[in-house]
Amino acid sequence: MLTENKKNKASTASANATDTEVPGPDAEMLPTRKRRPEVAFPRGHEEVKFGDLTLYLVEKRMGKSRRNFLSNLARSKGFCVDDALSGNVTHVVSEGNTAQDLWNWLEEQGFGETRDTHVLNISWFTESMSAGRPVPVELRHYIQNPAVDHRSCAHPSDKPESAVSPYACQRRTTLDNHNKIFTDALEVLAENMEFIGNRGPCLAFRRAASVLKSLCAPLQHLEETHRLPCLGEHSKAILEEIFECGSSSRAEDILNDERYRTMKLFSSVFGIGPKTAESWYHRGLRTFEQVLSEPSIRLNRMQTAGFLFYEDISKPVSRTEASALKIIVEEAVICVNPHATVHITGGFRRGKEFGHDVDFIIKTPEPGQEDAVLPAVIQRFKTQNILLYSDFQDSTFDLSQLPTHRFEAMDHFSKCFLILKLKREQESCEREASRDWKAVRVDLVAPPLERYAYALLGWTGSTLFERDLRRFARLERGKLLDNHALYDKATKTLLPACTEEEIFAHLGLEYIEPWQRNA
Repeated sequence: MLTENKKNKASTASANATDTEVPGPDAEMLPTRKRRPEVAFPRGHEEVKFGDLTLYLVEKRMGKSRRNFLSNLARSKGFCVDDALSGNVTHVVSEGNTAQDLWNWLEEQGFGETRDTHVLNISWFTESMSAGRPVPVELRHYIQNPAVDHRSCAHPSDKPESAVSPYACQRRTTLDNHNKIFTDALEVLAENMEFIGNRGPCLAFRRAASVLKSLCAPLQHLEETHRLPCLGEHSKAILEEIFECGSSSRAEDILNDERYRTMKLFSSVFGIGPKTAESWYHRGLRTFEQVLSEPSIRLNRMQTAGFLFYEDISKPVSRTEASALKIIVEEAVICVNPHATVHITGGFRRGKEFGHDVDFIIKTPEPGQEDAVLPAVIQRFKTQNILLYSDFQDSTFDLSQLPTHRFEAMDHFSKCFLILKLKREQESCEREASRDWKAVRVDLVAPPLERYAYALLGWTGSTLFERDLRRFARLERGKLLDNHALYDKATKTLLPACTEEEIFAHLGLEYIEPWQRNA
């Protein structure tokens, strides 16, 4: 039975940062490896529709495989793409480089600023790919040379009203929140509105907090917020008070409110959502002891497990614990299907060090194999005596029912919500003088192979990033996106994708790395 707090797991976990290997002191004594010759990728005979412009994609930061993918995408749409920075190039496209680094590199290649050559960020390219034609070059697309004074190149009124997008899927939001004093207050207000059931203001406060999280520096003055999107009058009033007083009296009042504290306490239990928490509050219940001693309350299986293991599963799960759980899940999956792979999603994929649970997505190598994986994995956990609770939901996915028009519909893939025993470290056991295992929440999902990229995108989150990605697809691109597919309403077709990058390309969006989706 679905309980109310089984949220759409189209959000949560973290991107593993790439480690850079540092050469040791004897590195220069090692023989130099010969560089592999460039491999020419086969091309089709695409028709050139836009012969008056030639693109050059800068491989620096973009990487060879992504450059090849984007070059082939452009050629398939009729663009001319040059693999060399020649005199024929009219549009230089860069991704991920700072203006200074890019122009230093261009000058090393003998490239100078000319009136006929545009040096652009990737947003112009993705917008053009989405439109199927070159879109007009605007001021916001240019990557200006920091060494040149461009103040006379454009009138101030030509600048866009806001350099920050109203859509979270167009903002790169890392875990480095420079405006925590403001976002903490806004999120308290949002959570309170959620408990009250006031959905509109809840979302408004969350969007305001999300915009502030994406800023690369702390706000210094209230005037700086005037051109920021998604900041309504109520949010600005909160910011103004914090600027003047150092805190928000409204947020502090909520934190001290009995109803808010009781709702937060009850909804922290696995299986208890806002509706149940509110019902208990209105019945005069304020503590777990009162709930558990009330004869008229009948807890379901999930709620019973939530109270039974509350001491463990209410505590954050560390990245180290998540890695240990990944090994356990991988071993179980490989026993079932040696060719299947397990990938962490949710907050840990987005770079978080702690989370309330650990989400994994299982990728099977052939269509149809996903149906047998989870039941067999659950059975193995039982055999190992590490399964404390399981709620398995069989797949109800039906390709003929796509697209779904339910904006926040729970996906229909095979999934299970588990509580597993995780072995504690010896010193932890001695310190806490407790059992040698800890109960940890684990969620597994096994989508069909052809739906894997969409499921990975959805389960990675964050929740607001996914919401805005779907909103952007619908309002700006005329497409419907969910955990199952991307549907083009104009052509009435489902758009295939093997990777998240291809989904972003379909939407004409710059690719946002998982660790930059913490909206």
